[in-house]
Amino acid sequence: MQAGRISGDKDGERRYHVAMPVRWRDLDAYNHVNNATMLTLLEEARTIAFWKVHPDDPTLERPLAVVDAQATSSTNTLISRQEAEYKVPIEYGHEPLDIQMWISEMTPASIEVSYEVWNPVTAPKRILHTVARTTIVFVDTATGRPRRVNAEERAAWEPFIGEPTRMRGDRSRRG
Repeated sequence: MQAGRISGDKDGERRYHVAMPVRWRDLDAYNHVNNATMLTLLEEARTIAFWKVHPDDPTLERPLAVVDAQATSSTNTLISRQEAEYKVPIEYGHEPLDIQMWISEMTPASIEVSYEVWNPVTAPKRILHTVARTTIVFVDTATGRPRRVNAEERAAWEPFIGEPTRMRGDRSRRG
């Protein structure tokens, strides 16, 4: 599993970057990354950023990765809402996409993760392909009930709190 990198890309806002390769099977009949596959790429990037899959591996320093995702974990992470807006199709390429993530909302029992999916950082011109948001609820595996965001999670994620990804649908919600 790969680690990401941290930047202050937007007005000093801290973002976590995951380099996500596009696989040949991710393409649809139009030779673009399929819209449903984009949600899988976001899930894989989110897993790299937030889950402690191998907590004893010192090479995987990921400051956001504080949720224990092992089979014996006391917490399940469930998606309660997900939305994506596709701006420019993603074609197959050999360089990985730059998936940027940050926390756009933290409530007592959930977080909202915002994303921007950019073309590879090595590209001569930066292109924003997709923006998205995911709301994650934390569930206690013993009780099946939502649990609160704990102090370790809050401390790890607060430095990455920023404005939510702006999407076209936000205009209609403002009233």
